[in-house]
Amino acid sequence: MSLRPVTPADRDFLFQLYASTRADELALVPHWTDDQRHDFLTQQFAAQDHAYHAQRPGADYLIITLDDSPVGRFYRHEQGPEWRVMDITLLPQHRGGGLGGHILSHWLEEADRQGVPVTLHVEPFNPALRLYTRLGFLPVEERGVYWFMRRPVHTLLPG
Repeated sequence: MSLRPVTPADRDFLFQLYASTRADELALVPHWTDDQRHDFLTQQFAAQDHAYHAQRPGADYLIITLDDSPVGRFYRHEQGPEWRVMDITLLPQHRGGGLGGHILSHWLEEADRQGVPVTLHVEPFNPALRLYTRLGFLPVEERGVYWFMRRPVHTLLPG
């Protein structure tokens, strides 16, 4: 497993990855044609991408790879008084197997070494909420449809 910066050549992969996160939602509109679904996903993907870049200049946009094949994305922001998990998404076949937890755990260890808390937003029905809770994130407040969570700095033991 490794992380590398997103490049323009990753656009199609990132679109397909994004589309995989909306599959359950789109199943609720069976009357839409394939073209309507594609147009909707294209618009939503572009809006999300624009918002990430506008709201968090200087963020790291990373591709998660296994054996040099892209399997997910990890968007993070390491500036200011706290670091932010902007997004971590894996292809469906790689979800729930520990890869996301592995990536986040290593990054959280670095945040602890730097003495920086980490925050994120998550929908309360997102299965990743269990992972975030296990990693020490605590709910701070509801913000619209999201929970805002913070993981305080954990003291690292020597050794």
